[in-house]
Amino acid sequence: MIPPGHRVFAQYAHAPNALGYCGPPGSERLQAVACGGTPETDVVAMARQFSGAWPYQEVIARLAGIADPLDERVVRGYWIADELSDHIDRAEFGSALLSRLASQAGHYWKHLTSDLLGEAAPTHNFHVFGVYPWSRLLDTGMPQPLQVLDSCRIRWGEVVGVDTDRALVRSRRLSWDGTRLSLGPEQDDPADYRVPEGTFVHDLAVGDRVAVHWDFVCDRLDPDQVERLARQTEWQLAQTNRRLDREVTTTSPKRTDGNVSRLP
Repeated sequence: MIPPGHRVFAQYAHAPNALGYCGPPGSERLQAVACGGTPETDVVAMARQFSGAWPYQEVIARLAGIADPLDERVVRGYWIADELSDHIDRAEFGSALLSRLASQAGHYWKHLTSDLLGEAAPTHNFHVFGVYPWSRLLDTGMPQPLQVLDSCRIRWGEVVGVDTDRALVRSRRLSWDGTRLSLGPEQDDPADYRVPEGTFVHDLAVGDRVAVHWDFVCDRLDPDQVERLARQTEWQLAQTNRRLDREVTTTSPKRTDGNVSRLP
């Protein structure tokens, strides 16, 4: 049988991998694992090639005293801020992670310094909003930074419609008003949930609470998981907004309706 942590990793890592954003080629192998098949797939070897997720899971596992970075507790802690990540010391985690990432990024991402420690958290949200450069590009007025941030974060929502290949998910999308990031009002958006090998969430039904990654339904969530993910997302946004406020200078162009980006 496939270890549960391997399957959960495949569920969350599949969408950006299939789009070519991270991880090795061969997304069909992750799809099959996420659907519950092909136990012979070397998920460990594949996971090690995810330059974003793997360092987090290694550091989380080490600080939690867990031998396997693909232990289900570690995987869920990283992707959706599960109970394990609540008990990891953020300062200790941030120092260990940034030291590792900075050595890999070299001169390309000069923002990976101790200035980020206030935002550090052992979660995917920190990677999206703090480590990736996209939050620093919001003032360009282009829609892409906001779209990437909203797609890359793990979004939670309620299924309000299901057809053969797509679901309609009610959730709060990310909004940028020119000065701050926040979660907007609930809206209904389509999300894929089926791949050739099957579905990641079996018997998906109206009323299910789900996790969405790059507009793909990748997991079913219970109420506690939804609450924890929502709480951590709000915390991460608050830390990001504090940094964005500090980065504003008197030489910055005046923000107007012309350079406000918002997802439909």
